[in-house]
Parts: sequence; structure tokens; C-alpha cells
Amino acid sequence: MTTEEKIKEVLANHVSPALQSHGGDCSFVRYDEPSATLYVAMEGACGSCPFALETLRMTEVPEVKAVERV
Repeated sequence: MTTEEKIKEVLANHVSPALQSHGGDCSFVRYDEPSATLYVAMEGACGSCPFALETLRMTEVPEVKAVERV
């Protein structure tokens, strides 16, 4: 499984359900492998929440070193 596939699996099965329970969500934009940075779009209540990116930083994909909001 590629890093991108791992990320999408974690987002779909773990992160999105938790964010949706709080009135928000996130969607995968891209993963930049050289910098190990994940870019996501935050939606709904998560769009302005300062803790939303912290939730994403706790993902179970160790290859991801940084998460950026787009």
C-alpha cells in the first residue's frame, strides 16, 4: 500500500467520521512525498477550528511529517 493510499484509508475510516460528528469534515488534496506534507481541505465547522489540524496530525501514518490546510 502506498503512503497516499494509507492516508486516504485513515482519513476515510478514522478522521472523517470523528470530524463529521462535530459538524465538519476534511478531504484529501495531495501528498507531497519529498517534504512528507499532507494537504487537506477542511470543511464545515472544521474550516475555522484551530484544533482541526491537530486532529489530522495525530493520524496513524508515520510517513506524514506535516499537515497543511488548503
